[in-house]
Amino acid sequence: MTYETLIVERSGHVGTITINRPKALNALNSMVLKELARAIHELTDVDAVRALILTGAGDRAFVAGADIAEMAPMGPWQAREFSELGHVAFALLEDLPCATIAAINGFALGGGLELALSCDLLYASEKAKLGQPEVNLAVTPGFGGSQRLVRLVGKTRAKELIFTGDFVDAQKAKEIGLVLEVMKPEELMPHCQKVAEKIASKGPLAIAKSKRLVERGYDMPLRAANRQEAETFALLFDTHDRREGMAAFLEKRPPVYTGK
Repeated sequence: MTYETLIVERSGHVGTITINRPKALNALNSMVLKELARAIHELTDVDAVRALILTGAGDRAFVAGADIAEMAPMGPWQAREFSELGHVAFALLEDLPCATIAAINGFALGGGLELALSCDLLYASEKAKLGQPEVNLAVTPGFGGSQRLVRLVGKTRAKELIFTGDFVDAQKAKEIGLVLEVMKPEELMPHCQKVAEKIASKGPLAIAKSKRLVERGYDMPLRAANRQEAETFALLFDTHDRREGMAAFLEKRPPVYTGK
């Protein structure tokens, strides 16, 4: 498919989605959210794309937020529909069976941070600024920020970021557990590509099931989550990839995984 607001690429088993509105600092409008949902649907084949990188076009912003020009004239019903577009797209991203990586190359504010929070792994450029500044416009986060941010950095820190609307720089974001690593701008995409390729070389069914175990088990009682893990572990023993992985280990050769 072709897109007006995205660049969708694939190299081997690694896909990349770039939000491509650099003149608007990659702000999320309705078209971006709809196209993002379409693009994610294209990437649901676990064997075709085994790791996905999200980033923003240009050198200033990952995504600087939702498009205020589009939001300003909205009434409550239009705002609800807009919020639901974001929730649907980000839930699809979160539910992808492959690993997702946010390459935060600049401003990640409001909806931009919410997009990053929907990814599995977050890496940032030294020039990145992150925040949930919605209260500055007298609204709340609308695409899941009040929930995913709490789960990543804790309730008190999330409240501080949401209540003040302040931005944090990349180093502070790392200190509070919001991003994993911070690096020079020119190193960001190569690093994310390297991580993506490493993940893509592993058993894709194992990655998909591990991701589901972590996400679903997070809010479950420990014993129930452990039962789920044991069941998943056992089910994977009936796959071609499990047999291939163990055979390759014993034969001291690289495995060739098919996602079956």
